[in-house]
Amino acid sequence: MKSIKVILGVAALVLAGATTASDDWYVGATAGYYDLDGDRALSEDHNTVTAGVQVGKYLSDNFAVELGYGANIGHDDVDVLSLNAMVWLSNSDVTSWRPYVLFGANQYDFKDSTNLVLDHDDRSTQVMVGVGVGTQFDGGLEFRADLRGMAGHDEDGEDMGLQFSLNKVFGSKSVAPAPIVAPVAAPIVAEPEPQAEPEVRTITVRLNVEFEFNKDTVLAIYGDQLDAIAAAMRAHDDIDLVLEGHTDSRGSDQYNMSLSDRRAAAVKAKLVADYGIPAARVSAVGYGETQPVASNETEEGRARNRRVVGEMSFSEVFNF
Repeated sequence: MKSIKVILGVAALVLAGATTASDDWYVGATAGYYDLDGDRALSEDHNTVTAGVQVGKYLSDNFAVELGYGANIGHDDVDVLSLNAMVWLSNSDVTSWRPYVLFGANQYDFKDSTNLVLDHDDRSTQVMVGVGVGTQFDGGLEFRADLRGMAGHDEDGEDMGLQFSLNKVFGSKSVAPAPIVAPVAAPIVAEPEPQAEPEVRTITVRLNVEFEFNKDTVLAIYGDQLDAIAAAMRAHDDIDLVLEGHTDSRGSDQYNMSLSDRRAAAVKAKLVADYGIPAARVSAVGYGETQPVASNETEEGRARNRRVVGEMSFSEVFNF
């Protein structure tokens, strides 16, 4: 069909822009239900059900544009071509379900319908506005549901629609940022005494555990660091450990303070349950977003700020 060639051509332009502007774009499948204006309906119940595809591009964290195509899956033949802009109204690090608004234009193509008895053009163009909610799962899968209102001039009519979308997101939104692992600190060697006496060295062991967006789960990749800090605590039972939790700047101050407390508590629970460290020797405190170590204006900086840190130092005597 001619409309399919149009959608493929415009989709190719969107994808070409996705490879040059930024890394975040998506493709997906849609299912829609439309209640058409009575004068333009193809059947007596005024309803049509569509299935289709869409491709979109994130221009910022909360703004995207998308192009969609749907075809009727019932007894009538009608195509819907849409070009929309979408604005998310909250940040993904604050809640798992986020509201959004969208606006754009729809074009219906009725020309192939076998039941068409209309007294206007076989194509109808309308402006569209809508509201909806969506969430993103692990692996870059994104689910959305929205209610849409469409209106045109004169015979283009006024319609209502409900659409569900399941998208696959590619780029930085599809995976958690790669954690930046601080190496287990090497011993800090004190100045040797001028006479031949035993050498005293101060050993510092540091812990730096980073977290995914809005998560307090301790990832398995930090097992080596936890094992090192636990071994040092077992060898020096007179030294206690203080864990400090932090977040990036997204979200409210109150929410981030609670999230930083949960992150510090999660690392403490790991040391107690998996490594046998007495709970009384480990304290956990959260500082929210108040002590960043990197800029919160970049994804890399925010990843470094979502962390729990701890440090313990002790002296050892080496005889030569």
